[in-house]
Amino acid sequence: MTFVFDNSYARLPERFYARLPPSPVVRPSLIRLNRPLARELGLDPDALSGPDGVAVLAGNRVPEGADPLAMAYAGHQFGNFVPQLGDGRAILLGEILDRSGARFDLQLKGAGRTPFSRAGDGRAWLGPVLREYLISEAMHALGIPTTRALAAVATGEQVYREGPLPGAVLARVARSHVRIGTFEYFSAREDTDGLRQLADYVIDRHYPETRASDRMYLALLNAVIERQADLVARWLGVGFIHGVMNTDNLSIAGETIDYGPCAFMDEYHPGTVYSSIDHAGRYAYGNQPRIAQWNLARLAQTLLPLLDEDPDRALALAQEAIDGFPGRFERAYLQVFRAKLGLLESRDGDGALITALLEGMAKVGADFTNRFRVLTQVIETGESMPGLEPHETDPFADWVVRWRARLAQEDADPDERLTRMRRANPVVIPRNHRVEDALEAAVEGDLDPFEQLLAVLTNPWQEGGETHAYTSPPKPHEVVRQTFCGT
Repeated sequence: MTFVFDNSYARLPERFYARLPPSPVVRPSLIRLNRPLARELGLDPDALSGPDGVAVLAGNRVPEGADPLAMAYAGHQFGNFVPQLGDGRAILLGEILDRSGARFDLQLKGAGRTPFSRAGDGRAWLGPVLREYLISEAMHALGIPTTRALAAVATGEQVYREGPLPGAVLARVARSHVRIGTFEYFSAREDTDGLRQLADYVIDRHYPETRASDRMYLALLNAVIERQADLVARWLGVGFIHGVMNTDNLSIAGETIDYGPCAFMDEYHPGTVYSSIDHAGRYAYGNQPRIAQWNLARLAQTLLPLLDEDPDRALALAQEAIDGFPGRFERAYLQVFRAKLGLLESRDGDGALITALLEGMAKVGADFTNRFRVLTQVIETGESMPGLEPHETDPFADWVVRWRARLAQEDADPDERLTRMRRANPVVIPRNHRVEDALEAAVEGDLDPFEQLLAVLTNPWQEGGETHAYTSPPKPHEVVRQTFCGT
């Protein structure tokens, strides 16, 4: 079993992390291995699923070339700054180079206590581990940048939350685990040298094109803003609500990271909140663009010493970059929703057309995913509202007339339009009631619902067959109103 490690983060100064190995578990056993991902990383799935491989994935064995560590970072949590957070239950084993030479972190979540654990036990339990496996792989299948799950391993131990629960470890793969909170960690300590080293590291690893700029660190800030604007627009396009958009949960590489109380909307409403800890709705579906800008402003603050020697000039440059977020986000958002409507060209009034549809959906509580699938079926069948019983107060029929008029303004290839809509409007999403049912069964020892749901979610565009059972919104008694962090 060979891992090709090249651990660049471990070569940074030791104040960036704490070096320590994972804590062994009593009786590791493989729950699931992501064999396709293993092959992409140049790893042997058969070796990984054997006893030695499972020992690595559980944290019982440190493979040759690894340099395990827990990363230091700070963060704003629900708007309140915490100067030291860090990996309290995760160990970065090292960085793997895949077959093409691309670099990925391999991290074990639930790998034991670290100096950043505070009062925590450093462990994870089975439910949140399988939840992250499901949702992150579903996001990947939807084409949304995300961390990914390489494996889930049972520990043979119990962890204690509201009671005893089965322990597990998630092997997670990411472009990197540097966060906005990592920059805040050094800024809070007025460690400008550390801040510069971190920024240089991020540039070399994720944004090498910015080195050509006369203002390299400003170019870095703008590049991060661009990726975050695109990422949040993609979230909104599938009805995804992150749930804990704290600065320590925002990847500097532009990937979705940390699937705690996240959820996908059933009925559309911009104020939708599922997270049990988001009492004020700070991270509601429709608030996510605003919060992304707020978080990016915190990043800009940390970079002020690097932007210009003149503090006033540095502040002006940072403010200009942050003020550019709404325009960047709007462009990305319109691109996402034009694709959902089958619009191949950009025209004035598209934003108003999108808003009118969403406002109408909010009034009647239309299912977000299925309503957009109806639009795809309109193009497929030529019917006005296939499979949809119009309600007398539902403005959808009138809106379809406006939409058809807009489509008629384009001399587009019908097949191209239909292909674009199909790829923008998934048939299935990780509906909350389906996820909860699968996790409850898994905790009781039945993994079949988990496997069946995972198979459907990794092919979200597939119509018919077994997929049909996963497309229905929840019945009233099935509605999940809250999701939980799981830590």
